[in-house]
Amino acid sequence: MSRSSFKRAESRLGFLFILPTLVLISSIIIYPICYNIYLSFHRVSLNPLKPHKFVELKNYLTLLSDASFVNSLLLTFAYVFTTVIMSTAVGLLIALLMNRKFKGRGIARSLVILPYVAPVISLVFVWQYMFNGIYGIVNYVTVDMLHLFNAPPAWFDHPVLSMALVVLFDTWRVFPYSFMMILAAMQAIDDSLYEAADIDGANSWRKFRAITMPEILPVVGSLVVLRSIWNFYKFDDVYLLTKQVPIMGVYLYETAFSVNDYGLAAAITVILFIIVMTMVFLMRRGGLRR
Repeated sequence: MSRSSFKRAESRLGFLFILPTLVLISSIIIYPICYNIYLSFHRVSLNPLKPHKFVELKNYLTLLSDASFVNSLLLTFAYVFTTVIMSTAVGLLIALLMNRKFKGRGIARSLVILPYVAPVISLVFVWQYMFNGIYGIVNYVTVDMLHLFNAPPAWFDHPVLSMALVVLFDTWRVFPYSFMMILAAMQAIDDSLYEAADIDGANSWRKFRAITMPEILPVVGSLVVLRSIWNFYKFDDVYLLTKQVPIMGVYLYETAFSVNDYGLAAAITVILFIIVMTMVFLMRRGGLRR
């Protein structure tokens, strides 16, 4: 057998080996995406015996002219920006503290990650109990003890307070993920770099700016990208906590399952996919340039 024939046979064998993976990816990823795009151009019939009606760009034009959709999109951008910055910053601060040697450090690290590993539904119930207007501990401290408010605030019914509450909840629950990733990156830094900085007389801030931050910057960048993607589609804890924060995940759910307009919901997912992919491209391109 000639060398060229052997290479062709080897290529065909390699393709046969990866064919099951290609079929699996096509069936669980590519096909749903294509079918969702198909639905976004139709008025979806709830009766499986009736065909869908092709409406061209009507679903997209309806969304772009809908003030509630635009407001939800802007609210989602604000939610994503605030939660990603806060959770990353808190995770960085806790990682800096836990990277030091002290007695009981292992137990402290285990306690830090508890909010991230606990079930979401249980955490939501605890927060609803804490902020309850009648018997909640937060209102007891802020109203009865500190007298910060004349009356118990409607934490879950006020648009601004509920937005602050879901941001605080997401930051508290997800910062352990940032903490673990950043701490792992810190522990991979060579100690000789800090020893050389000590010889040069560098203080803690100089060592953080010149050594720690450049070494963990790729991890922080990846965290920002991943958290931005996840929070742009956030639904569960926001919807369970309050109905006053209509971010895109909640807006999409209500469009699909409350209004039963699956064609419009499919158009929303296509728009979100384009926005998120654009954000990821710009963030990654900017990070790679730096």
